[in-house]
Amino acid sequence: MKMKNLLVIVLLVCGTKLFAQQPIFITDSLDAYVTREMQKWQIPGLAVAIVKDGKVVVAKGYGVTDLVTKQPVDANTLFMVASNTKAFTGTSLALLEKQGRISLNDKVIKYIPYFAMHDPNITAMVTIEDILTHRLGFETFQGDFLNWGSNLNRKQLIENIKTNVPVYDFRDTYGYCNAGFLTAGEIVAAVTDTTWDDYVKYHFFDPLKMNRTTTTHAALLKDNNKCAPYTQFNGKMVKLEYDSLDNFAAVGGINSSVNDMANWLLMQTADGKFDGKQVIPADVIANTKTPRSIVSAGNSRLYKSQHFNLYGLGWFIKDYEGKKLIMHEGGANGFVTSTIVVPELQLGIVVLTNTDVNGLYEALRYQILEAYLNVPYRNLSQTYYGFYAPGTAAAEKELADWKSITDKNLKPALSLNDYTGTYTNAVYGQINIINEGGSLKIKFPHHPQLTGNLKSAGDNNFICYYNPVSWGVKKIPFTVENNKVKSVTITVNDFIDFLPYEFIKQ
Repeated sequence: MKMKNLLVIVLLVCGTKLFAQQPIFITDSLDAYVTREMQKWQIPGLAVAIVKDGKVVVAKGYGVTDLVTKQPVDANTLFMVASNTKAFTGTSLALLEKQGRISLNDKVIKYIPYFAMHDPNITAMVTIEDILTHRLGFETFQGDFLNWGSNLNRKQLIENIKTNVPVYDFRDTYGYCNAGFLTAGEIVAAVTDTTWDDYVKYHFFDPLKMNRTTTTHAALLKDNNKCAPYTQFNGKMVKLEYDSLDNFAAVGGINSSVNDMANWLLMQTADGKFDGKQVIPADVIANTKTPRSIVSAGNSRLYKSQHFNLYGLGWFIKDYEGKKLIMHEGGANGFVTSTIVVPELQLGIVVLTNTDVNGLYEALRYQILEAYLNVPYRNLSQTYYGFYAPGTAAAEKELADWKSITDKNLKPALSLNDYTGTYTNAVYGQINIINEGGSLKIKFPHHPQLTGNLKSAGDNNFICYYNPVSWGVKKIPFTVENNKVKSVTITVNDFIDFLPYEFIKQ
């Protein structure tokens, strides 16, 4: 009897100790916080997982997968995790190096002979490490106007890299380059004689029991427990189609749930171990988290100083309140997501959301982190909303101003048919501008799902309303010489590509 009572006391004490290890914010306040802040940001669905000291502390969903069906989000609901995929690709190459099959210092053309930069001298120097660490000299997202959601295949997109003239010198300035990771994925295929998709399934998804995680558009579409993608446009929530990223899979093609991503984080916080097995060698994990590129000198809107902001192999490496963070974000049309690993705390956090216009996916990860760091509570979602709201108001005012201009039915300088025709750009290729029922439309052969609807803003300027709306609303100027159209300059949302593209009329 005495031994039984003693056992009960021991269990109660141990259970209390385990419970007490988790911050009060996590045990008592997380649900209320997430539910409240989702309403502020108008997020239909969100899922979060927290792993700590080798255990899954939280893995749950909030809200709904779809505003019409109202199906609840749970811990198995799929989201597009987008560029959180890059850590899987970086780890794949680090693992191949460990196996002696490649060196990260190998030249890319050793494995991908059709890879080329604009300058042949640079082509000969580019290494695998260069393409994994964003030091090719490109501006962030440069070329993604063509790459993102394109109907070109992986080889065609890599062959097209040479048409882009880098904004910066080679290895001089960090520029986030999706095409580099596309190329890295094809190196995996070339070395292993399989696809990148099959490689990550065999080496990561299967041993980590990530049984719901996939890499294809078709697999996402047929799944019955997935979040629909949403964006906000002119103050309204708009449902989008799923991005098809099969040709960009090594860049951002993974579809996953917080239950599955929690297993990935458990492995990350245990130096490659999962369920008592060494899934990935510890030195491979360490290699992916070794800094290679300087992203910035370090800055933050959340606290007085950040000492470093670096990039490894598919991971950002930063500091926060004296702790090193290994992290990444992901964004696809209708989704923004985040993963974070704090090695010193054996802490991992993943936040998945199904609207691409929110800052809660960032704020929540830091809110959770600050709870574990014992930072006095402050509502970081409210802080982020303070950053976000002025920009949203300015964007909505710009839309209203443009609408007031186009509502005047201003006549362009030339007849509509003078603007029609075929236009070409060295990077994108061909677009077609047609007169359809008295309105100009832009057709994009490499993006059959995309249309630009032009409304006159007077002179040779038009306002382009893209469909899908996630590509933006932009002012589109035509260059005219001697009453003949010479070119048109196309821009899209910064979310896709920052740069303008001039198309020459043929």
